[in-house]
Amino acid sequence: MPDSDGVVRARWRTEPTPSDRNWAFLKTLHRGEIVTGTVTHIASFGVTFVDIGGFIAIINIPELSWRRIDHPSDIVTVGQEISAEILDVDPIGERVSLSLKALQEDPMALLIGQIGQTITGRVTRLVPFGVFVRIEEAEDGFEGLVHNSELTGRNPDAPQLGIQAGDTLLVKVLDIDTVSRQITLSHRRAAAVGTEP
Repeated sequence: MPDSDGVVRARWRTEPTPSDRNWAFLKTLHRGEIVTGTVTHIASFGVTFVDIGGFIAIINIPELSWRRIDHPSDIVTVGQEISAEILDVDPIGERVSLSLKALQEDPMALLIGQIGQTITGRVTRLVPFGVFVRIEEAEDGFEGLVHNSELTGRNPDAPQLGIQAGDTLLVKVLDIDTVSRQITLSHRRAAAVGTEP
């Protein structure tokens, strides 16, 4: 065994390969640790590459923001210095996954206090099973679903009749699930309160 150790030490002293250096660096990293790096590249498929001390780590698009985004460039730019939390370190695969959103408070959790309240939102899209309504003013605001069964359409066979994207709709917030990222709304129960104009 000493001979084998001696050979390893000699190789480290004389000619460490990139993999040797990566292995040594990765052994210093730990899940949950905060690192600072520079965005080096944003791939067309949505992965952001970040240089953290000479090693390139990645941030997948869901880990960039708590809010829905179309492309990483909505959040970061090449050359930008960022801080992120380490989600996973794989020394064998030489891969480090980071999360930018882990360092931010989940804005959806701040909406929990609205459960049971009646608010006015804007219809963003219609789908076969209901309509989505944005319940925050911002363009990237959270949207909730009003299921067809929770619409007050006069025609039960076509509950969405007369509703278009861009319309304002009075809704009651029934539930906010921060784990599944789903907000459940009701137009029918909001109208039943008698506050709809």
